[in-house]
Amino acid sequence: MIKTSFDLNLLRVLDAVLTEGSVARAARRLHVTPSAVSNALARLRVLIGDRLITKKGRGIVPTPRALELAPVLAKSLRDLQHAVHGGAFNPAITTRSFTIALSDANQLVLLPRIASLFSTVMPRARLRAISIDSIAQLGGLAGSEVDAVIGPHAGGEDIHAELLVDQPTVLVCRRDHPSVSEPQSRDMMATLQHVVIEMAPGKTLRDMTDAAYTAAGVARHVAMTVPSFMCAAAVAAMTDFVATVPEPLYNAVGLTLRLRTIPPPIPPFSVPMNLCWHERTHTDPTAAGFRELVRRAVATAPTRHDDARSAGQRVDDGPVTAPKLPRGRGRSTRARRTPAKASR
Repeated sequence: MIKTSFDLNLLRVLDAVLTEGSVARAARRLHVTPSAVSNALARLRVLIGDRLITKKGRGIVPTPRALELAPVLAKSLRDLQHAVHGGAFNPAITTRSFTIALSDANQLVLLPRIASLFSTVMPRARLRAISIDSIAQLGGLAGSEVDAVIGPHAGGEDIHAELLVDQPTVLVCRRDHPSVSEPQSRDMMATLQHVVIEMAPGKTLRDMTDAAYTAAGVARHVAMTVPSFMCAAAVAAMTDFVATVPEPLYNAVGLTLRLRTIPPPIPPFSVPMNLCWHERTHTDPTAAGFRELVRRAVATAPTRHDDARSAGQRVDDGPVTAPKLPRGRGRSTRARRTPAKASR
């Protein structure tokens, strides 16, 4: 029986001796003297209760116990080396689980593309998607549960952020809305009743929309608050309320919900969609590989309604299915350990 107080370096010595088949060559491999190797083997014989090796000429002959230990010892030392120092990331064989947080709109628009690429590139790994409002419950990015977030950069200590895409917004209403059947004045548009989205305090599109209306000097009447973009679109489809939603979401569900876009009484604005992660995973090669996969998937997602116009598809009367864009990465920025100036 092996004693509890055991020097693992002794096992490294035995592994070297069994691999090299010689005490002298094992000593050169370990950068020690042959006498040091012999002393280590003597200690192991006492601890294990077996001679382990015997001399035969200038070589050695392992005992049956040593032959039994050799493959187990070699694998254990390799596994320990990999655990301590890490290894090259191989997406085809990784079995790790990844968790990404994103809004309901991006779950509909971006997540299928991420999942499709993920299943191809990391077939043995597992992907979990959660809503933005679940981040706090799971300890945020600083916790051990969430690997990445797609959304406006909320700031925070040791948070990295990289711009993926500027996501345009559109003002939508039901197709037969009585107040917007004809072009309306700025004052008339300002009297519309709005549905706003509040997924989590301080991290919603509402703040950005309010800021845009305030900057334009246009008052806005808020009639209702809902927890998701899809809910806002559904409410707008069944009432005379209007809602500001991401344009890709409108492209995806507008036809089904019988929505239409209307010119907003303020200049159009976009919401920056950032890929955010914590310093704890910044240098991890597997986490970095997952983030690169997300970048590639998002780079293929259509975002502009203008692409539909250029393709001759209907825009004002209903949604469009935008053509696929060439793959490529949008402009990127990185923020580290600095709080964001604005939050959703």
